Amino acid sequence: MKIKALYFILFGFLLAAKAQENPLGALVATKVDSLMTYAVQQQAFPGGQILVAHKNEVVFHKTYGFHTYDSIQAVGLTDSYDLASVTKILGPLPALMKLVDEGKLNLDVPFSRYWKPWKRRKDKKNLTLREILAHQAGLVPYIVFLNKATKKGVPKNRFIQSEKTTTFSKQAFNGQYVNARFERKMYRIINRSNVSQDKVYNYSGLTFLIFPKLIEQLTGQPYEQYLETNFYKPLGCTTLKFNPAKKNYPNSIVPTEKDTFWRKALVKGFVHDENAALLGGVSGNAGLFGNADDLVKMLLLYQNFGVLDGKRLLSEATVREFTKIQYPENDNRRGLGFDKPLLGNDTLTMPKAYPSPKASAKSFGHAGFTGTFVWVDPENQLVFIFLSNRVYPDRSHRNLYDLRIRQELQDIFYTALK
Repeated sequence: MKIKALYFILFGFLLAAKAQENPLGALVATKVDSLMTYAVQQQAFPGGQILVAHKNEVVFHKTYGFHTYDSIQAVGLTDSYDLASVTKILGPLPALMKLVDEGKLNLDVPFSRYWKPWKRRKDKKNLTLREILAHQAGLVPYIVFLNKATKKGVPKNRFIQSEKTTTFSKQAFNGQYVNARFERKMYRIINRSNVSQDKVYNYSGLTFLIFPKLIEQLTGQPYEQYLETNFYKPLGCTTLKFNPAKKNYPNSIVPTEKDTFWRKALVKGFVHDENAALLGGVSGNAGLFGNADDLVKMLLLYQNFGVLDGKRLLSEATVREFTKIQYPENDNRRGLGFDKPLLGNDTLTMPKAYPSPKASAKSFGHAGFTGTFVWVDPENQLVFIFLSNRVYPDRSHRNLYDLRIRQELQDIFYTALK
């Protein structure tokens, strides 16, 4: 304990010295350094990084701590993270926006027009994409498909095997190959899932599991290829990828959880989310990996309502529509796929606000289960990116939430830049 305490003292002095170089000034950097060091001490996460852009320029980008609590590999500026649910706004969502632009999707007609199995489901056939993306449709929040593929953590042979074959072609993890037909089983379960009659805000990620297939049907291109061609490559994003463990990937990948239930190993380079893993790591709810340098490009595209560096990839009208509150009359703060501040957030104190109470009502973003968080504020021209692996060594670590680290950090930058 004494050695560990001495390390943090020395680490704090080093950070304070580097803070003098920061364009926001030593005071801001010192506050951030102090809070991040405290968070690591409290095991909110073993390490992380923060990137902040103001008026389209990166004004802060620093790393803290290590990949794991053994303090062997320090976090690097170019490290890639499992983005978890941040995937939703960087994967399927830009594709859906482009399809709306092109008239291939309409937010206000029954979604069953595009996803045919819902035509036969009485409780789903009239749901619209607007209701679905705003989490207003009454869909079940989450289904644990791993319960269908395993029994007490042991894979069922008809669904998961240790060798890759023509049938078992989707790799979920090292030595874990999923029957290609399991994807259809997942879709059937989603199609038959219950729908609440109460049209109130209830977060559901179910349709994000089927959006990649929908995008493929509407575009005629594989989901990954469509994202690469239309968004990642034009913006120069080289690390936004699915399944980096299976690719020639130069960036260091930060590990997530020591899975003791199913994979019986440290998860690194393979998606942490079990549902996405059963889809072979390519999904709309999770599965995307990336570093802060690439995330900021996508988020600046949103901040500038569809254009970046003279390249217009989405229409201004569509981005504005997706990033505004859809059902405020139902106490639903959500945009279309995007999270928004709590209603009346600017009147709340820090312990009750989400995110910072200084974030404008026009701001938007998303959080990820692994400990990621991104937020865009067009009114204040501020992009805030927080990356961590709070689920290491396991998902019971919740001090990131309990200590409200991300809101406090975000608030420091709002205070400084205002």
